Amino acid sequence: MLKYFELNFMAKASEIKVGNILRFNGELVNVTEIVHRTPGKGGAFYLGKFRNIKTGKIVEARMATDEQVEICRVETNDFQYLYDEGDYFVVMDNVSFDQFNVPKALFGPSAKFLKEGMDVIVSFESEEPIMAQAPNFVELEVTYAEPAVKGDTSSGALKTVSTENGIELKVPLFVNQGDKIKVDTRTGEYVERVK
Repeated sequence: MLKYFELNFMAKASEIKVGNILRFNGELVNVTEIVHRTPGKGGAFYLGKFRNIKTGKIVEARMATDEQVEICRVETNDFQYLYDEGDYFVVMDNVSFDQFNVPKALFGPSAKFLKEGMDVIVSFESEEPIMAQAPNFVELEVTYAEPAVKGDTSSGALKTVSTENGIELKVPLFVNQGDKIKVDTRTGEYVERVK
């Protein structure tokens, strides 16, 4: 399902908006901040902060108001995660059933939470995947949990458990083997037990 669509075109710095994907100095960058400055001497300019799509590095740049930049065409679609293949995850378009290899690195730390059949979001620029996102929350089954020690009821006490995909997490003492838990993929932290 198409979420966002933008045609490649040349634009002036004054037309840039936060969230745009630009081709800047030969690299794809995401605009995280753009501010118009009017100094006491000299002409007005724009000061932009850009996050490099591939490296995640933040760069700042100063641009004249009429400087031309390329705003890139980006398509963001829902996909189904199928399986792991080396350095890539294979995903399938939910509408056309086309399959694509997406570099694992695009998912960042949330990659370890993916399970087969899970819905993910992938953004493409010129048929190349440039960004990927796992769901914000996933449900995982606890495959190993040490039993809570009787009498250990101190407030906020935690224990380590293992989940179905081999991840170890800190959870409250009441979580047992066989329970399903909700985990935040952005932080890697336990949220709640699923009933």
